[in-house]
Amino acid sequence: MPRDGGPARLRLQQAALDLYAERGFDRVTTAEIAARAGVTERTFYRHFADKREVLFDGEKTVRDALVAGVAGAPDSLAPLPALLWSLRTVVPLLEGNRPFSVPRHRIIAATPALREREQAKNAGMTEALASALRDRGASESTASLVAHVGMAAFTHAAAVWFLDPDRDLDGLLCDVFGELHPLTAPLAAAGAPEIPAKAASS
Repeated sequence: MPRDGGPARLRLQQAALDLYAERGFDRVTTAEIAARAGVTERTFYRHFADKREVLFDGEKTVRDALVAGVAGAPDSLAPLPALLWSLRTVVPLLEGNRPFSVPRHRIIAATPALREREQAKNAGMTEALASALRDRGASESTASLVAHVGMAAFTHAAAVWFLDPDRDLDGLLCDVFGELHPLTAPLAAAGAPEIPAKAASS
């Protein structure tokens, strides 16, 4: 997530990131983060509700940008291309925050409590996108399906981008979304495959 706020807030975010990387999330206290940043613990709590939220600052910024991207996509675009359009509009924002987001990704992957918070964040993002697609005229079912598929595709592209600094996030997004059509084309051509009677009754 992009980092928001003034110098003290940014110092707290960087201090937390450094300490989590050094010791692990569970072994770091808010007092230690504040001390590393050169502020009081009271100042920490003026900026963040708890030590998890340091890593999720900017969530609303990205969500609002994605919703605005869906709303601003050309009217001629179907729901899935409109979602890709939206995701591509936030690429510069994400690329500018890469020095923070890559180590953040590693810390979250290693910490079960943070993975739960990340899942909650993604669920909220997905629902916001579904709502934006419904506002464009997509049906309830289509909006929900496209939002879930689109977020899964984005997560896949971002995971590759985190691991390989030479890859281009915009290109990865286009490639991953491009792979969706050949995956579903056989169903469109032939319909759902028949299930053998024995398998269906077992």
